[in-house]
Amino acid sequence: MRSFFARLGLVSFIVFNLVGVPVSAQVTQQDINSNLCAGSNLDFTGSNTNCSTNGGSDINSLLRKIINIASLIVGFVAVIMIIVGGFRYITSGGSDTGVTGAKNTILYAIIGLIIVAVSQLLVHFVLNNVTSSVNGG
Repeated sequence: MRSFFARLGLVSFIVFNLVGVPVSAQVTQQDINSNLCAGSNLDFTGSNTNCSTNGGSDINSLLRKIINIASLIVGFVAVIMIIVGGFRYITSGGSDTGVTGAKNTILYAIIGLIIVAVSQLLVHFVLNNVTSSVNGG
């Protein structure tokens, strides 16, 4: 039985490798690029229609998403800190240290919001200028 499978394997090897399998479709460079891009985007379904050959714009898009998410989180925390500062201000009972601490909490939260807004504008400005200079604009 063992020699039967060995002979079958040898015959299979000869038929497929020495005779050759005819190629029915011609592979183009576009097919190769599409499949490479699909693999780099981890899309193995073969339905990759959103494949860009410009890697720079993909990186910029990723950076913008990360910056937007970070800004959203920082903005959310700053709003919560403004609410906490207001609560501390109301419950301070007129104590100078309590009022000062509450005002500082609100002030620092507002400064944090301003810094996030300015940094958001700055990063988007830089990304737009880098993208336009790379694309020849």
